[in-house]
Amino acid sequence: METSALFQRLCLVEIRRLLVVIGVAVIVIILFQCFALPYGKGWSVSPAKEGSVVMLISNPILSNSSKSSIRVFHIMTNGSDSSDLGEEAGDEDEIENTEADYELSSNKIEQNDVLLKLGEMLGKSTDNTSSQEKSIETGSKHLKQVGETEILEATNSSTFGGIQSNAGTVPSVLLGVSKKNGENRDRDSITSDSFFPTKVISLEHMETQTKNAELLQTISVTLNNNSSRDSISTLKRWEQSTSISQMNSLLLHSLVYSHSMPRRLSVRDRELLSAKLEIENAPRVDNPPGLYASAFRNISMFKRSYELMERMLKVYVYKEGEKPIFHQSKMRGIYASEGWFMKLIEGNKKFVVRDPRKAHLFYLPFSPHMLRMALFDRNSHNQKELAEFLKNYVDLVAKKYTFWNRTGGTDHFLVGCHDWASQMTRHHMRNCIRVLCNSNVAKGFKIGKDTTLPVTYIRSAENPLKELGGKSPSERPILAFFAGNMHGYLRPILLEYWENKEPDMKILGPMSRDIAGKRRYREYMKRSKYCICARGYEVHTPRVVESIFYECVPVIVSDNYVPPLFEVLNWEAFSVFIKEKDIPNLRNILLSIPQEKYVAMQLGVKKVQQHFLWHKKPLKYDLFHMILHSVWHSRVFHMESK
Repeated sequence: METSALFQRLCLVEIRRLLVVIGVAVIVIILFQCFALPYGKGWSVSPAKEGSVVMLISNPILSNSSKSSIRVFHIMTNGSDSSDLGEEAGDEDEIENTEADYELSSNKIEQNDVLLKLGEMLGKSTDNTSSQEKSIETGSKHLKQVGETEILEATNSSTFGGIQSNAGTVPSVLLGVSKKNGENRDRDSITSDSFFPTKVISLEHMETQTKNAELLQTISVTLNNNSSRDSISTLKRWEQSTSISQMNSLLLHSLVYSHSMPRRLSVRDRELLSAKLEIENAPRVDNPPGLYASAFRNISMFKRSYELMERMLKVYVYKEGEKPIFHQSKMRGIYASEGWFMKLIEGNKKFVVRDPRKAHLFYLPFSPHMLRMALFDRNSHNQKELAEFLKNYVDLVAKKYTFWNRTGGTDHFLVGCHDWASQMTRHHMRNCIRVLCNSNVAKGFKIGKDTTLPVTYIRSAENPLKELGGKSPSERPILAFFAGNMHGYLRPILLEYWENKEPDMKILGPMSRDIAGKRRYREYMKRSKYCICARGYEVHTPRVVESIFYECVPVIVSDNYVPPLFEVLNWEAFSVFIKEKDIPNLRNILLSIPQEKYVAMQLGVKKVQQHFLWHKKPLKYDLFHMILHSVWHSRVFHMESK
């Protein structure tokens, strides 16, 4: 009995001690929270509707610690590795379920995109006078305080989610991809536990100037407690978005830059130098037949350059390489551009020569899309094998022929529309003229040397011009139209602002892929004044060419995207460029365009349409000839006399 009583007393003593320890721990935690978060910031995550999460953030810049509900979107992938995959509803067999391989290659790429945007915001002061270096320095300072950044997405605006406060409208935070313990997570399986961070950064007093108001910018970034080396090194490589005017300046600058020339000029080199001189001194023409002068940078130089290309240019197509990666064309789907060009150049007798000594240019006849299909191992999740395969091909060509080594590959060119083409070719083929759909100037695309391949979603190889054309300006009652899957970080923002907001703004999500859905999509484009070409996972989208196809003025919302045929076309004469951060002001920007200017742009779209069309038998000034001219132009203007 005494033993039992003694045992009970000892238990009570231990319980009291345990309670004291717990109490002390609670007090320490509370004190730590007070000192670590002096402004009383706090966060909680709760599930919302399917495919989304609601994050509650209390912020001192809001009124009296009131909590503001910020909507967090789960980016939908729909099993696509393309920037767009043609939401107008192409044939289902053209749309591949490649979530695993996209997850692998794109997680890091998309995080870099977000870091780029976050860096621009971090470096901005309210008077918008800070430089890129200041942005990098400021971003680095913030990142050094935390572990490796696993940024899901951070894009903000004044009315995102419709959250109001005394300090202004609080923007929402867009989250897309999460990684945990260094492993890739499936976007479709993200739940609220994916968003529990080790630390949270709240960046305050971020303001951007718009036409109507100053938008309050607030960013919350979810982080994992890992090494920050990768994030800091990425931070140092941040680049500010490049405007269309800056791209024009880069193009002019590239014309005075020259590739390293071979020690000894060949006959073909001298022919190119002669052509360059003739183009630079082209006789003036104002309205040449078959061309719309207002749509060109310099119609006189283009006309002379095109004439010389038709008369002089010779291309050698390497015979090396086995199908399906080499010499096999896929004529339908979103990557059809690379297939159509390969098919038409290999069957061409005017430009192609059998003797490589007579060639000015050398074509590497591989398809990046077919390369990925044939060799990509979804189990190994390694793109390096694809780049290594191309390196081996270059080594083979360089060993068998003298032409690659003579110029270092500067007179060779490749054509690729797959998203990964820019990554596959950025090392061993970096000196080549790269004709790419993914023309991101912030990721190694060289304006003036490389050239943009238009994304042409071909649904019928037999009749690629089916449904061509649209309504007249007076028969287009819709101000702006967009429909598509929520690929990437930008499109959910577009829909959050403009879906069902204005009767003349038809901003929609994905449309049905049946016959009726396809017809509705086409009719919307044919009856809209402006068609919104918002980037997907990458900067390019088939909507640019679709807009031209249906005679709708393209509105390009894709920072750092270099539009097709940029060397010769004056895109501002027939399209509108809007920065991604200006999506909240989209309608005001479009309404501010005078009717006369819109009519002129729409006429320009109709006139340049011929330059974006494929024909089984190529026609003068069609897309085949314009792509070939872009390659010719790049080579000619990077020649330098000794």
